[in-house]
Amino acid sequence: MSEEMDTSILGEKIVGILKTIFDPEIPVDIYELGLIYDVLVNEDFEVKILMTLTTPNCPVAETLPKEVEEKVKSLDEVKSAEVEITFDPPWTKDLMSEEAKLELGML
Repeated sequence: MSEEMDTSILGEKIVGILKTIFDPEIPVDIYELGLIYDVLVNEDFEVKILMTLTTPNCPVAETLPKEVEEKVKSLDEVKSAEVEITFDPPWTKDLMSEEAKLELGML
């Protein structure tokens, strides 16, 4: 692992990974949907992701956080990854990016 890899570069790589994960019910990635609230990377390259789901009863509540964790852990630079689910604040369509709204015909 390169000593020159800094946490902001790793953060950008993680966002790139997050953009490859899609909500199975909506054809938009979870990052553009606004499901990712925060990506924290410390100096030891341990990652914590704070995310939400579209609803507490989301059918992928069990599998989606695991998929996020596994894909982030697959980056060589990542020492560990933890996903925390929160519903505070609850997800709303306002959290979606312009790109996601456009994709879903909401603009």
